[in-house]
Amino acid sequence: MSSKKVHIFDTTLRDGEQVPGCKLNTKEKVELALRLEELGVDVIEAGFPISSPGDFESVFQIASKIKTATVCGLTRAVQKDIEVAAEALKPAVRPRIHTGIGSSDNHIKYKFNSTRAEILERAVAAVKLARKYVDDIEFYAEDAGRADLEFLARLTEAVIKAGATVVNIPDTTGFCLPHQYAEKMSYLMNHVSNIDKAILSCHCHNDLGLA
Repeated sequence: MSSKKVHIFDTTLRDGEQVPGCKLNTKEKVELALRLEELGVDVIEAGFPISSPGDFESVFQIASKIKTATVCGLTRAVQKDIEVAAEALKPAVRPRIHTGIGSSDNHIKYKFNSTRAEILERAVAAVKLARKYVDDIEFYAEDAGRADLEFLARLTEAVIKAGATVVNIPDTTGFCLPHQYAEKMSYLMNHVSNIDKAILSCHCHNDLGLA
């Protein structure tokens, strides 16, 4: 993709809602989504449909009302998550499934009790499954901030080949300094052979007060 356009991905209704004391009901979420669309946000992450019936309903209602922005539902690289998200996104004019899995050795070993090879396999399978429901798939490499660069590049290449249209490189734990994050993105641009077939997405946290 040679486009120079910067796409704004807003996760107020999903990640923003994880801030302590910030709880939104469906009506409030729909209202905010409509305002975000008015602002011209390109992608609205409406929620994590499998996490609760309330979140499913919010994503479904937002998907029903938003006409110009892409509506996105978060999932883990788990079959049921993806199926439920696809169901919640059915009314959307522009649906996107956002799926992913841990990419750092810390996450692979301690969170998933897994191996790099298995993670690659699960990531590819999740993207392929999501592609059966929608054409727009975003893959997140969780904890990419601490991930091995060579493995992160292999993972990125594999999910793009499987059909991911966007690859999200989240600094999940707020680990990277700005220049380190920039170096990570630059490495992927230069070492992923099919990087021109997807959009690279940034997702950072303000843990170090450097946002």
